[in-house]
Amino acid sequence: MTSTASLQADVVIVGGAVMGSSTAYHLLSHPGFKGRVIVVEKDPTYQLSASALSAASIRQQYSSAVNIRISLYGIQFLRNIGEHLAVDGERPAIDLKEGGYLYCATEAGAPVLRENQALQAAEGADILLLDPPALKERFPWLNVEDLAVGTWGRSGEGWFDGWGLLQAFRKKARSLGAEYVKGEVAEVERDGSKIVAVRLKDGTRIACGTLVNCAGSGGRALAAKAGLEIPVQAKRRYVFTFSCRGPVDNCPLLIDTSGAYVRPEGEGNFICGASPEADIDPDWHDEDPASQEIDHAFFEEFIWPSLAHRVPAFEAIRPGRAWSGPYDMCLLDHNAIIGPAGGIENFLLCNGFSGHGLQQAPAIGRGLSELIVDGGYRTLDLSELGYERVVANRPLIERNVI
Repeated sequence: MTSTASLQADVVIVGGAVMGSSTAYHLLSHPGFKGRVIVVEKDPTYQLSASALSAASIRQQYSSAVNIRISLYGIQFLRNIGEHLAVDGERPAIDLKEGGYLYCATEAGAPVLRENQALQAAEGADILLLDPPALKERFPWLNVEDLAVGTWGRSGEGWFDGWGLLQAFRKKARSLGAEYVKGEVAEVERDGSKIVAVRLKDGTRIACGTLVNCAGSGGRALAAKAGLEIPVQAKRRYVFTFSCRGPVDNCPLLIDTSGAYVRPEGEGNFICGASPEADIDPDWHDEDPASQEIDHAFFEEFIWPSLAHRVPAFEAIRPGRAWSGPYDMCLLDHNAIIGPAGGIENFLLCNGFSGHGLQQAPAIGRGLSELIVDGGYRTLDLSELGYERVVANRPLIERNVI
């Protein structure tokens, strides 16, 4: 059935997962904003949302200052989530575990880790640079024979309940007046350099003052409807689980020299994954179940051997369930594209997070709300992540990509 409904909002946010809901929350809690916010979400169950399917972690171990600052704010927000996102006295819980990230490097990779750690420390992040004896002392189960150095987040890094964070942002935004509409954008209406409305597949038309693209794996398609090309491609990522009886006490989120990662998930249980090489990196399509299948051989032939080399206790494990999820990769530089879309005056981008979305949601939502209400960034300058770098083909190089 085709709808003839017509709505109007000061801000329309397309995508109601963690980014869209964080933006709605920050907008409606901004003292200078008094308008109407409509969040368009095509699947309120979030079954195929990266927010619900990712490994849900936060780190400061980046090689660019803006990403470090984003996560330094993020960890403070997560630590105080009950204060920020309580509704009617009910304080959300996301089970934040500050177990740290541990990056491992051979001699070839050591200079990069050393340079990164110096920048991280200068920005105020609590990251330690550890030589092999110090690594072995702190993590006796770790194979350090081929390692030259490691960097470990003593505080401010770890993992949490991503689903809980999404629901907390959404519940708080709704309590402040955000209206969530189930639907998918079929058309973006423009009048010259300005967007005037979006039309949903059921025919509903929503006039808007500002349109914010938080559409995740659908972000590139939404931008194209507005006449803008962004270098974002939805990729498929796998998360595998296993149990291990061997002693791996106080395990951080470990990133091996191979690129494989692992972290605890309850007593004796772990989750793990890795980014495939570019020539075998599969795309993700929400509408195509075949593109969401799990490549178990990737675990058996690459991830497990890599992790068993680094942690010998992982040679004897019991594999558990696995799942796949979307990963909206920025093809330019693996960094998000945030802020005004050049040439379209009331269109804001929030796309291409390349696996960093959950941890960056607090700072990005705050920044977008400042752009809308104040006309510019006020607390943390995110302009390095702007669309201008795409136009200029000027990547913001991030050397710590997982």
